[in-house]
Amino acid sequence: MKKILFSLMMVGIAYLSYGQAKIEIGLKGGANFSNTDFGNSESITAFHGGAFLLLKVANIGIQPEVLYSSQGSEVEGVGDINLDYINIPIIAKFYLPLGLNLQLGPQFGVLTDDLKDLNNDGINEQLKSSDLSAVFGAGVNLPFRLKVDARYVLGLSDINDSSFDQDIKNRMFQLSIGYSLFKLGK
Repeated sequence: MKKILFSLMMVGIAYLSYGQAKIEIGLKGGANFSNTDFGNSESITAFHGGAFLLLKVANIGIQPEVLYSSQGSEVEGVGDINLDYINIPIIAKFYLPLGLNLQLGPQFGVLTDDLKDLNNDGINEQLKSSDLSAVFGAGVNLPFRLKVDARYVLGLSDINDSSFDQDIKNRMFQLSIGYSLFKLGK
């Protein structure tokens, strides 16, 4: 196992030394404008934050992230539904001139703390603990290692785990700013 890991590391370093690839590690955070498609719900404003790893070759990059995300909605007659997720988007980035990029990929979410501000007992058990979404977006790389992203997160899986017969899916628009802590390659 050590020989395989060492070999992969050496291949990666050799590849980077030719200037073909780039690796970045950084932090990001921003605003969520989220909603669930449950009844007469309205969006709420919350936040997200976490870390990213960018692996870029030529004009294509793969950027896995680990983000804490506060999301949910305001439901008429019920109140705010606050859902806290650990989201793991795996984003393909297609780079255009002037530092612009288009983004597309899946996002896997794990519910960590649900409905903490809601006074209805037993609702915590009525949501599934995982979520699958599709992510669409665009971004721009700015000077001083800064990045700005705008994404739409479209929930694909039904998070309703109750006997109530209605699909409930997460929807979210995100604005993020990121900072690259570490860069290797060009």
